[in-house]
Amino acid sequence: SELRLAQVELAEKGKKAGIGVGLFSAAGLLALFGLGTLITTAILALDLAMPAWLAALIVAVVLFAGAGVAALIGKKEVSAATPAAPERAIANVREDVDTLKGGHA
Repeated sequence: SELRLAQVELAEKGKKAGIGVGLFSAAGLLALFGLGTLITTAILALDLAMPAWLAALIVAVVLFAGAGVAALIGKKEVSAATPAAPERAIANVREDVDTLKGGHA
């Protein structure tokens, strides 16, 4: 009976987690649409002072510059995370093994 109770409980939690993930996905999609609308607003605002093609070009260049900066920062962070092996933990385990073998005191 405890096993059945655990199965029911996990099923309920899984259902709630699935609904939560779906709602987070919907929120992300709506935020993406909102960002697109803001970008369009920036183009239309610049269109008041210059031709539409130039306004769109300026906004595109700014977006590509932001993407480039994000890519460079992301590359730096990924490089700092490599190698993926937990070096300190491996060193500690090796030290423990050496200690158990009687190599170090």
